Formats: sequence, C-alpha cells, structure tokens
Amino acid sequence: MRPGAVRERAPSAFLARPPPARYRSPVSRPVALLAALRPRQWTKNLALLAPLLFAQRARDPAAVGLALLGVLSFSLAASAVYLGNDLADRERDRLHPEKRHRPIASGAVSARAAAALGVGLAVLALALAFLLPPGFLGCVAGYFALQLAYTLRLKDVVVVDVFAVAAGFVLRVVAGAAAIRVPISNWLYLCTLLLALFLALAKRRAELSLLSGDAVRHRPILAEYSPALVDQLVAVTSATAVLAYGLYTVAADTVAKFHTDRLKYTVPLVIFGLFRYLYLVARRGEGGQPERVLLRDRPTQVNLAVYVAVVVWALYTR
Repeated sequence: MRPGAVRERAPSAFLARPPPARYRSPVSRPVALLAALRPRQWTKNLALLAPLLFAQRARDPAAVGLALLGVLSFSLAASAVYLGNDLADRERDRLHPEKRHRPIASGAVSARAAAALGVGLAVLALALAFLLPPGFLGCVAGYFALQLAYTLRLKDVVVVDVFAVAAGFVLRVVAGAAAIRVPISNWLYLCTLLLALFLALAKRRAELSLLSGDAVRHRPILAEYSPALVDQLVAVTSATAVLAYGLYTVAADTVAKFHTDRLKYTVPLVIFGLFRYLYLVARRGEGGQPERVLLRDRPTQVNLAVYVAVVVWALYTR
C-alpha cells in the first residue's frame, strides 16, 4: 500500500470497509473493547472528589457515596465520548505514531460496535446521573454538549480549542460539588481553570514535539501554534495558577473558613508538580497524555500523595 493511501481515502470509506491489514491489531475483542474505553483516563474524573475534600465532607459516608457515584457516571460519560472521538478521528489517528494503535484506528474494534457501545455508555451515564441532585445531571449533559461542540467545531478554532479542553475539567469539579450539594468556591473554580489550561497547552506542546512535520496532518489546528507561542502561553498559565493557588491558601476568607492557614504548606508541592510536568514535557517529550504521567511517573505520584496528606492534615486535624 502506498504511504499516502490512508490520507487519500475519504472518511466515509472507513465506514464501508475494514482498515488496511497493516493497521489490524492481534488483541482479543474483549481486551480491545476495554482499551477503547480508555480506562487510564478515568483518573481525570478524580477531579470530582476535590469539592468533597475541600468542603471537609470526606468523613461523611453519604457524601463519599454520592461523590463516587458521580465519578462512575462521569467515567462512563467520558468513555462514551472517547469512543465517539475515536470514531470521528480514526483516519487522522492512523497517521499518528501512537494513536494508530488505538482499537478503532487499528481495526480491532469495528465502527458499528464502537457506536453501539458508546450509545449504551452514554445512556447508562445519564441514568446514574438521575440518581444524583439535578445539578449533577446538568453537568453531565453539559459535558456531552461541550464534547460534541469540540468534535464538530471547537477543536479547529485556535485558543478556543484549549479553553474547550479546560472547560471539561472545570465541569468535572462543578459536578463534584453538585453531587454532594455544596457551593463551589470561587478559588477552586479559578485554580481548576488555570491548571486545566496549563495541562491543555502542555498537551499541545507535546504534540508539536512528538509529531513534528506530521503535526498538521494529524491535528490541523496545530498549524496555528508554534513551540515558541505555546511556551509563552504555558509560562503565563503556570505562573498565574501558582499565584492564584498561593493567594487562595492565605486569603482571609480561606483562613476564616478552615480556621487555619496550614494550606500554605501545600504551595511548594503545587509548584513542584508543575515544574515536574514541565520537565517531562520539555525534556522527555511527555505531557501529551496527563493520565500516563500520573500513572507512570513516580515523583509525580509521590508528590500528589504528599499533597493530599498535607491537605488532610491541614483541614481535618486540629
């Protein structure tokens, strides 16, 4: 097969016939279906637990149960979205050195099976959302609407694309607050937005480095970015995120709410986490998949564990 054959074929052609043999995967169907759900990325949905932790409700079994149900609902919704995105992007994914091994792009999972599974997961996610407060259902519905808009248009609009990705993280935190019926702190909203923008921009930087000359063919919007531009944007968001979080920990309303200023001891951990991530992006070419960093990078894991431990000490002990 000529190297350009995949690019020349219209997207509809992939619906009508299986992918070329060189893309087919030897893995079993159940394993391929599970991989298509991207279970590693469910770690992103742990963001729903942030309101539980910072609202000091982590010792309330009922609140913990509602929060975990919310995580499950969002995980199913996210997997439904991943299936839809992989269906829509399978032709581009076959040009990517890593994504071409994804189950749908490789042919291990058929388009029909992926579509059916995606619809089923979406229905199940909404059904679970009905068991939680109405605000949570609105967040799940909003997440689906955001992802549809991203797939159809927003991913092709410069800068808007990274804001759309960041909005997905913000929705998760808002959903976590809605699940346990607590108001979301303005500080938590701001810090989540800035951190999510940082991660989205770092992902773009990693894609530019990894794909090099093939970047535009895989993701056309990358033509609007350059390494220098993304580096500047990353610097702005990372610095602003650290500043916002630092101010939050020592703000008068924060100290009054928690009756302590111990949260300030978590600031060095946040700075280290951002620095470590920047190092992985710049020196190791990682950052394209934040969940992979979380699951594989030991310093990041240790830093996160210490951060949670210090937050628990600060907010739950006297």
